[in-house]
Amino acid sequence: MITVQEATEIILQHGYLPKVEKIKLEHSVGRILAEDILADRDFPPFDRVMMDGVALSFAFFSPENHLTIEGVQAAGSPPLILKEKNNCIEIMTGAVLPQNTDSVVRYEDFEKIDQKIKINISDIKKGQNIHFQGTDRKQGDIIIKKSNIISPAEIGVMATVGKKEINVLSLPKIAIFSTGDELVNVKETPLPHQIRKSNIHVLESILQKEKIKTTSIHIKDNKEEIRSGLSKALLNNDVLILSGGVSKGKYDYIPEILEELGVEKLFHRVKQRPGKPFWFGKSKEGKIVFALPGNPVSTFMCTNRYFLPWLRNSMGLPSIHSPYAILTEDFYFDKDLQYFLQVKISHNKKGQLLATPKIGQGSGDLANLVNADGFLELPQEQQQFKKGECYPYISFR
Repeated sequence: MITVQEATEIILQHGYLPKVEKIKLEHSVGRILAEDILADRDFPPFDRVMMDGVALSFAFFSPENHLTIEGVQAAGSPPLILKEKNNCIEIMTGAVLPQNTDSVVRYEDFEKIDQKIKINISDIKKGQNIHFQGTDRKQGDIIIKKSNIISPAEIGVMATVGKKEINVLSLPKIAIFSTGDELVNVKETPLPHQIRKSNIHVLESILQKEKIKTTSIHIKDNKEEIRSGLSKALLNNDVLILSGGVSKGKYDYIPEILEELGVEKLFHRVKQRPGKPFWFGKSKEGKIVFALPGNPVSTFMCTNRYFLPWLRNSMGLPSIHSPYAILTEDFYFDKDLQYFLQVKISHNKKGQLLATPKIGQGSGDLANLVNADGFLELPQEQQQFKKGECYPYISFR
């Protein structure tokens, strides 16, 4: 067996190499940008008015003056020209600043009688309430650097600069396998000796959040069916994620068959609970295989602890350092294994994370996951874990 840290290092050394693909703007949220986004013109592209009110020339302003409104400047209309410099132009938020004006007084600061106004404040400043052209970005400036994850904020910027299509990093093609004669489909009523499939749906949902479309396959505990299914999947996918069939049971054929198909075992069995039978390998063609233990908590933990960091690393994103959470009560674990403790998270008045253990009935207790928010990663070399001590926290919410 190897340690959790050794397993992590091996996994991160064998990444997926993404290509660049072009997709539509409306499909790009959550993807990794593969190009710099440049300003196609100044931001803002004109002197933009920030308040509803009147535009005037500061040099000709006096609190005693009653200014005549020459016209109305609406947003989206070409700029008007102030003809008499001691007059003003009524203006709307977002409109271009009229020519011969340089300041905007908001409605709250003047009285309007017919077509004249009297300003009630004496301390207006030249340029007030104006968002001047190019003060955010200049034409040709990089607004968004490549390798960023596209969020709704980036969508707004890319739409503004006219990017109908975006270059992004390609995502790996992934096939998900579950094995076991005891598993039936969700819509079926299981017999007393059967259970419905859950791991395959959990894996699909995790990958869906990462914008990855998957192929899902269930195979009975039959050597030939497993060999045939895995052989085809290795040809047509970049990554295989398997759930079940990797322990030491009589029908746990997965490690043997993978090696027969030319997938090199990089490790099998990790000093951890849950998920000790975890198997990881790579084919000569560069196909990656995560073969996870079939117990649902094991599959769930290993996917969050190993696969998601592997995916992030493969896409060139910086690793996310786990925050530390404070244990709220004593906990004891006497095995020479790194323990991933299910915990419920809260915060104290200092804003610190507090982790309260949610002890289930082992790696088969899928229902206990709904009571927890994540895993506290407890070190292998320790057995006593005291209230008030801090440990790395892996959130799955």
